[in-house]
Amino acid sequence: MSSIKNPDRKIDSGEAGKKGGNGEIYLKNPYTVTYPEIIGIASEDGAFAEIIERFDCIGGAMWTNKHYTKSPLVKSSKFIGNTQRFMCKTGKAVLDLQGSYFPAGISSVSVEDDEISVTYIGMGGGGVGASICRSSAGGVLRHKSDPCGGGKVAGSTIWLPRMKRVVIGLDDTDTPEEGATWTLAHNISKAVEDKKSRYLSHTITQLFPVPYRTKNCVAIACEFASADPKSLIDRFEAYVSKYTLSEKTGLCAYIGFDTSPLLNYGKAVKKGEVTLQDFEKIREFLEIRIEGRGIIGAAAAISYYTNYEEALLI
Repeated sequence: MSSIKNPDRKIDSGEAGKKGGNGEIYLKNPYTVTYPEIIGIASEDGAFAEIIERFDCIGGAMWTNKHYTKSPLVKSSKFIGNTQRFMCKTGKAVLDLQGSYFPAGISSVSVEDDEISVTYIGMGGGGVGASICRSSAGGVLRHKSDPCGGGKVAGSTIWLPRMKRVVIGLDDTDTPEEGATWTLAHNISKAVEDKKSRYLSHTITQLFPVPYRTKNCVAIACEFASADPKSLIDRFEAYVSKYTLSEKTGLCAYIGFDTSPLLNYGKAVKKGEVTLQDFEKIREFLEIRIEGRGIIGAAAAISYYTNYEEALLI
């Protein structure tokens, strides 16, 4: 494998169909589909890493899901919007690649102090995806790659910044006359996104319809991968403070790989009316920023991030 550092780069989405000097159309990279971005989030103990791939080709992503999940390192996978997520345990595995049946996979995942490395390997077209398509992705710090194409077995190791999961909960920013919390949360999330904090998902959670709700009684969770959680939450709070229309706004954040400590509380908020005394039981897990009555729903929404089916049940 050759080793290359990736400069900061933006993906040129208009690389196809360009014309040369003689007017002839051409494809800049006809046998490469570059992943717009790959992101790595690690558990606190380094035993697990979630590899999040933003994809440009849905067919390639579906093919990848079919085969990469056969790797013993991949514990689960799911699609969220235009991202595919592989929940992996760290370690190395020897993959018994077989054309058509198991042509590509993840063979190594490692978590260091501030980096996550992932090794992909594949045969034929699967080798193209495992090597150049991922090594040239946005978010990759550096890589080692094999020559690929034709019937070759090829792969790459990529290094990603080690990120933390930050899930921000928000509720009660609107009034009966104007506003909508779900739109505000999404627009703020886009506004605060930068190289150190990547906006990953937006989840609307249906809560128990208490009498004092605005109308639909939902709360919002916005998920980020961040190398600087404090700055991210500070900026999010500043936007909420500027644009909220309510005096009952609740804003809090969970910093951690697994939000399961909040799940029983979240279920209770969906089943019936919950008091601030109930909220006290989970306060220790949260970064509290704005503590109006909406804090009850804001915290509950965090526990349902990306769990859309259950989040929307009533």
